[in-house]
Amino acid sequence: MADKIRLEIVSAEEELFSEDVEMVYAPAEMGEVGVSPKHTPLITKLKPGDVRAQISKDEMKTFYVSGGILEIQPNEVTILSDTAIREDDLDEERALEAERQAKEAMKIVLVRLTLQKLKQNYYKQLHNYVLLKS
Repeated sequence: MADKIRLEIVSAEEELFSEDVEMVYAPAEMGEVGVSPKHTPLITKLKPGDVRAQISKDEMKTFYVSGGILEIQPNEVTILSDTAIREDDLDEERALEAERQAKEAMKIVLVRLTLQKLKQNYYKQLHNYVLLKS
């Protein structure tokens, strides 16, 4: 039997996964890391992306995380993330709607920033005009 490493994936809402696996792949800030049993200890930030757990030669489970913390010990990997979801639970329609809402929110923010900048420029010009007339 191949060596295994314990993988714990915990979100703010629940513990999503707790099993022994052969290998873990995670989106660390410095790039994707592969973690095998007896890995050197490490703590690093995670970027949003997918975490893959190699259960066996023929089985892989995927989870999506919003970022978080990755802690590696020789016999255990712990992933703490505000938001994490199992690939099997992912609802494409819901994800697309969330993306649409996020893009709409970004448009509103950009409009507000543009209006704020125009307002600042207007007041600067008005101030300069008043100084010229004085």
